[in-house]
Amino acid sequence: MAVFLGVDGGGTKTAFVLLDDDGRELGAVEGASAYHLEHGLPHVRQVLVEGVAAVTAAAGTTADAITYAFIAIPTYGEASHEVAVLDELPAQALGHDRYRCGNDMIAGWAGSLADADGINVVAGTGSLTYGERAGASSRVGGWGELFGDEGSGYWIGLEALFAFARMSDGRLPRTSLHDRVREAVGVETDLDMIDVVLTRWGRSRGRIASLSRLVVEAAQDDDAAATRIVERAVDHLVELVEATKRNLGFGADELVPVSYSGGVFRAELVRSGFERALRARSDRYDVRSPRFPSDIGAALHAAKLAGQPLGEAALARLSAGRTV
Repeated sequence: MAVFLGVDGGGTKTAFVLLDDDGRELGAVEGASAYHLEHGLPHVRQVLVEGVAAVTAAAGTTADAITYAFIAIPTYGEASHEVAVLDELPAQALGHDRYRCGNDMIAGWAGSLADADGINVVAGTGSLTYGERAGASSRVGGWGELFGDEGSGYWIGLEALFAFARMSDGRLPRTSLHDRVREAVGVETDLDMIDVVLTRWGRSRGRIASLSRLVVEAAQDDDAAATRIVERAVDHLVELVEATKRNLGFGADELVPVSYSGGVFRAELVRSGFERALRARSDRYDVRSPRFPSDIGAALHAAKLAGQPLGEAALARLSAGRTV
């Protein structure tokens, strides 16, 4: 029996899961954040050591029995001088070299599309796409909040603040979005927004991104300003997919599987708008709901890297036990 370990590292938690080659989940645990830019490399190494020990104990096996592992690490590959150091982190936890590290976007793609060719678009706090086709891969977006992440929760929240300021000044007609933002932030006067966002929030990406929910709610109530923000966000996400399609060399008549992940897509308004906008570009886009979560995706990718990808029968068995 082959055993595959998937590790989905994240900014708030790290998920570990073991699968066998028949699509049975042998064990799953969660550990602390694996975001090394915040917590440091020794912390991430310890998270991996503890997580591997816990998930193998839950499965009644050992790390040596793991056929192959894929460890998804946030920001992996975004600073080339760190790659070699990050690649060494799992060795102590596993006790062998049957593993590969990669960016967490790969786990998201592999889960959403069951590790098959196609494109996954992520719209959470940030935004990017990752896709594979015939052995080639492409990442588009994910440049960060300073000069990228268009269409993300952060981008939508920031657009809400831009609209709030313009409405307060009279540069835009005041809509319900203004009152929703003011009430949610809890300011006494409009100008207090400067102090709250810059000083009290410390320009927090997460706090600004949380305003995206207000925008979606206002758009659902036909608020004109909020609707424009959501429509522009959708257009940005479609542009990411279109660029990825070109980079991967999909032909004009070739079917392009597309899936999605991230908190922004939890809103039906965004999902439906994204599907309509994407299909308006081409009827060859095949938009699919995500099939598995990212930790399962990491394990599926481990199986493929080992040259033993799970077949459809195993995937169907896995689907019966774990979905997004």
